[in-house]
Amino acid sequence: MAPIHKTLGPVAIALPYIFLYLSAFGDPGTITAHNHTREMARYPYDFSLFRPGVECATCLLLKPARSKHCSVCKKCIARADHHCIFINNCVGAGNQHWFILLLLSTATLTMYGGVVGLGLIADRIRGSRYGGGMGWAMLPWNANGGQGMELRDWLIGWGYGIQGSGYVRLGGVTMLSLLTSPLVWGLLVYHIYLIYCGTTTNESMKWSDWQADMDDGCVFKRSLDPVGRVKDLSVEPEWTRWPVEPVQVMLRTNDGRPPRSASFELPGVGEWEQVWKLRDVENLYDIGFWDNLVDVFLPYYMFRDPHRQREIPEAVERGRPRGKRGGKRRGGR
Repeated sequence: MAPIHKTLGPVAIALPYIFLYLSAFGDPGTITAHNHTREMARYPYDFSLFRPGVECATCLLLKPARSKHCSVCKKCIARADHHCIFINNCVGAGNQHWFILLLLSTATLTMYGGVVGLGLIADRIRGSRYGGGMGWAMLPWNANGGQGMELRDWLIGWGYGIQGSGYVRLGGVTMLSLLTSPLVWGLLVYHIYLIYCGTTTNESMKWSDWQADMDDGCVFKRSLDPVGRVKDLSVEPEWTRWPVEPVQVMLRTNDGRPPRSASFELPGVGEWEQVWKLRDVENLYDIGFWDNLVDVFLPYYMFRDPHRQREIPEAVERGRPRGKRGGKRRGGR
């Protein structure tokens, strides 16, 4: 074995176990009465997916924006993504960065193991009677000095290398690594995509529900004044660390008509506009890929200067450039 593999091998094997431990036994972001005030100041309510004044029926605490009560863990989780059966723990604000690193290290290990295994199997085939005399190569058209070889002979060589005498364990581990690697890489890419969109697995399902209602013509939105709006401090924080404030409110109706105030005052100002596509809706939690990534890996990063907390930035100052209709990329769609 080459010296580089003697160095990289132990590291590649150890890292998934380290990140698995940190993901499984780390606090995913449990919300308690002790840290409730801090968690309320993590994100503002967007008045679309999350609204102020909603209380968790189990924890008996106001639900901070982007939080969710896990029926398996029996606790509310900050920036809840999902409950993962593989780590037997929730994935949330406290351990999502470890979970991403777990996926990355596991995907790298399976790919690395598959590539190294293929190389060892190929060397054994070339040194055997099934490959040595025929100029066997990993690709059939490269065999015999580029002249190629019959597919039957090429497959016989692979069969000997994978399950020949003394090679079964090597062939089995190599095949397992190669078949598992695309699944892990796919899950990693999906979670990176969610970070790019500024959303979570939980929120992406909520956005899907909104799109279903939009298809029925039952969704309306209107503006919120991010500066002049008077907050109800009994159910929402006066100030959060997030760099932007909500600029819209979105509601569903049962009859496809614009919402009408009855015995209560609906939030927002101006006329209600019917919404048909998610791209026409602001995702408050998407502030650009790099800042979204910072939010995952530095969960308590202060995007807003606490000494200037009275100054509320406009939503257009951060995030991706706005499109033709004035909206950023929406909710993971």
